[in-house]
Amino acid sequence: MAELFGSSTGALGDRMGIEITEATPERIVGRMPVDGNTQPYGLLHGGASCVLAETLGSVGAALHGATVDRPYAVGVDINATHHKAVRSGVVTGVATPVHRGRTAVTYEIVISDSDGARVCTARLTCLLRGA
Repeated sequence: MAELFGSSTGALGDRMGIEITEATPERIVGRMPVDGNTQPYGLLHGGASCVLAETLGSVGAALHGATVDRPYAVGVDINATHHKAVRSGVVTGVATPVHRGRTAVTYEIVISDSDGARVCTARLTCLLRGA
């Protein structure tokens, strides 16, 4: 993973405190603090959940893309359902593939709170591009 991404999740991911803790084409896990990523009511911002989801799914897509000589993943569709509000702590996202083809991949990303309760379910589709 280091050769594709360095040690960074990108400028936005870094700003939001996203940390990737596991990364293979089959499973990507990352964490993000709620603090600093809230909306005006003090709840985790839905857009922050989408950033975490897209970060994790894109890493998986790029890792898979590297196995088919198309290492550049570009998000083309994301959707998210927000199930539960979170006010504090850390959320963890787990991305697993739904479809991995040569030109497009889709990942499901489940985001949970510190107690393991599902906060958000997202789906990301990326187009794979060659070098």
